[in-house]
Amino acid sequence: MKKTRILLSQSTDPWFNLAVEDIIFRSMSADQRVLFLWQNNDTVVIGRAQNPWKECKTDIMERDGVKLARRQTGGGAVFHDLGNTCFTFMAGKPEYDKSVSTQIVLDALASIGVNGKATGRNDLVVEDEQGVRKFSGSAYRETIDRGFHHGTILMSTDMSRLADYLNPDPKKLQAKGITSVKSRVINLNTIVPKIDHKMVCDAMIEAYRHYYDTEIDIEFISPEASANLPDFATKFAKQSSWEWNFGSTPQFTHQLSERFAWGGVDLYLDVTHGIIEHAQVYSDALDPKPIELFGVALAKKTYTVDGMRQAITAVIEQVPEYQAQLEELGSWLGAQIQ
Repeated sequence: MKKTRILLSQSTDPWFNLAVEDIIFRSMSADQRVLFLWQNNDTVVIGRAQNPWKECKTDIMERDGVKLARRQTGGGAVFHDLGNTCFTFMAGKPEYDKSVSTQIVLDALASIGVNGKATGRNDLVVEDEQGVRKFSGSAYRETIDRGFHHGTILMSTDMSRLADYLNPDPKKLQAKGITSVKSRVINLNTIVPKIDHKMVCDAMIEAYRHYYDTEIDIEFISPEASANLPDFATKFAKQSSWEWNFGSTPQFTHQLSERFAWGGVDLYLDVTHGIIEHAQVYSDALDPKPIELFGVALAKKTYTVDGMRQAITAVIEQVPEYQAQLEELGSWLGAQIQ
C-alpha cells in the first residue's frame, strides 16, 4: 500500500465526494498520508451539529436544485459551486499536523500569486483596501490514531447565491445546534483573474509533492471508478439520505401562528432528528375538534411538507366536512417549514 497518495475526484456530487472522504479516512492505514482534491456543484454543506432549517433557505434550495449535504466535521454552513475548490489532508498520528497542511495550502497559493495567511479561526485570509478578507475556511476531525483537515478555497463563487441560501428567513427556532459565524469573504479571481479549479489543484499537488519530497501519481476517483472503495454503496446511501442530511439535526422547537377567516392558530412543534415528537395546537376556532385532531396526527411525522400533508390527509378522513379549512391550514404550514 502506498504511503503517500493524491486523490482527485472527477465528480461534482457532494454526497459522492463526502462519502469518498469518509471511506478513505476510515480505511487508510495509520502510517499513510492522503491529499484529496474535490469540487461540489451547487450545494449547501452544513456542519455535523447544525440545523438546516435554521441555517438555510431550504425552499429556495429545492426550487433551484441546490443539494444539502451534512459533513462529518463541525463548523458553519457554506455554499459550494464550481467556483470553489475543496481539499482534504489526511494522516496518521503522530504525523497528522494541521499546521503542516495549512502551510502546504499557503505555499501552493503563493506559487500562483496569492499571498494569504492563517488566522485564529481556522480561516485563510488576504488583506486588501477593504481590510482582512476570508477566502478559505477549514474544519477538522480526529480519531485515536489519525486525523484530517478539510477546507474550501473561493475562486469565483457566485456571492449573490451564497447570500440567498445562507440568510434564512426568521423562524422562531430555539436551536440546540451551532449557528454559523458569518465573515466577509473574497474570491481569489480578484487577485488572479485566470484562477480555476485545475490551476489550484496543480499548485496543491506540486506543493504536496515538494513538501514530502516524492513523486506521487494522481489517482482519479469517480462514481464509475469506486469499486475499490470498501462498502461504498452503503456509505453513499447514508450520505445522500434524508435521515443523515436533515434527520441528524439536533432537537429544536418551532413556534408558528397565523389567523385565518375561521380562527387563529398557534402551533408549537418539538422536533428531534427531523421527527415531530410533540405538537401542541391552540385555536379560537368555533369548533376546535379538527385542530385538536391535527395536533395528534402530527406526532411522529417527519418535519417536511410530506409529513404535514400526511397529517392533514389523516384528519380529513376523520372529519371530511372540514376539508377546506384543513387544506388551508396544511398549505400555510407547508410553506412555513421549508
